[in-house]
Amino acid sequence: MEMAREAAGSRAGVAEAAGEYWSEALKSFLDHIPVSSVPGALQPTATPAVEVKPNDSVVDAIGAMYSGGAAGAVIIDEVQSSFGKYVDRDIGFVHFSTLVLWALEELGRTDGEPKDGSDFFSSLKQHPQIAETKIAWLAKLFHWEPFFPVRIHDTLFHAMLLFSKHHRLNVVPVVELMNSSVIGFVTQNAVMELLLQSSGLEWLDKIADKQLSEFRFAHARRPVSVFSDQTIAEALHILSKDKLGVAIIDRKTKCLVASMQCSDLHLLLDDSSLFINRKTATLEEFINLKSKTDSGHRAAENSSTRERRNILALRQKDPQRTGLSTTNRKSDTLKQAMEKLAASRSSCSFIVDEHRHLEGVVTTRDIISVFSPPCMDSRINGGTFFTAALEQAGCRVQNGHIVRNQ
Repeated sequence: MEMAREAAGSRAGVAEAAGEYWSEALKSFLDHIPVSSVPGALQPTATPAVEVKPNDSVVDAIGAMYSGGAAGAVIIDEVQSSFGKYVDRDIGFVHFSTLVLWALEELGRTDGEPKDGSDFFSSLKQHPQIAETKIAWLAKLFHWEPFFPVRIHDTLFHAMLLFSKHHRLNVVPVVELMNSSVIGFVTQNAVMELLLQSSGLEWLDKIADKQLSEFRFAHARRPVSVFSDQTIAEALHILSKDKLGVAIIDRKTKCLVASMQCSDLHLLLDDSSLFINRKTATLEEFINLKSKTDSGHRAAENSSTRERRNILALRQKDPQRTGLSTTNRKSDTLKQAMEKLAASRSSCSFIVDEHRHLEGVVTTRDIISVFSPPCMDSRINGGTFFTAALEQAGCRVQNGHIVRNQ
């Protein structure tokens, strides 16, 4: 009996050692790719980040991001300390869309309508209790993004681990050193684009060539939708609750005709008529104006500016796709969904049938979760990419440990 216990203990020790070894081997799949290789991670300008301070007002923060053409801003706190540079000055991150949606919701709760012809900023300033709200106060409402920076020489493994473990995290700032200023950003879409560069390799294709119908997220939730004859304000209210994106459906045919996403919110500031008439104008009008306005702005951009890509730019979409929704069929492969999302730079693709009836939605986070690394604690199984990699390495997970097949 004693010998049996010793033998069992020995086998457990070997299994644990093998698990640690193969965990490190799996980690190396992504741990040799530096963050600097992520498309657009290092920004083309010397000062890529719009910065706001905790005591800045909402209207000033929105204005800074809008004038800077940035989809988000780093929140900095100038700390005076004897520790000097060892004290982090970057303490948070906030999205342009988050502040705009919050302001719109607050404006909707006010008693009086703004004066005729008032644009977004003028309307905010008519309500100082909204416009002058401090950025620091919004942290209480969880309107700040978690701030987990990576260093320039950290790896894709590190970034994917952050995205997979923090579900509210949409942007990872890049710094040169742990206490230095932000020099770039990693987004979920950029990570997906880098994964696509491994197309043709067995470890990616074994997963990416599967149909969407084989993944749990394809059946997990029903997309939020509105009818095209509803008002812009109704869709904005829904978007403020579910920031994933709102599908716009034709009431008669029940077909998907377009969508409203957080990346569209700059249009309310670009074209004041959208903001002024948001409570009466229908989403059909929004779709038409959206197409015209976006195309005009994109056509006006300098071509050399477009070549120097900024992944945190406020206006990202290809004018040829403006007004359309990114869609996939359940029979499409995961790789096809990745390619469509990368091309449109959208946060989600709506899954439709042959008649364009809604069936589901796939997000960039869903896709990253498929390839995301597990925690290095071998008691956690991890993502399907590592399950496939384990199979190729001749290993499996057994009783919470990674063991080598006999």
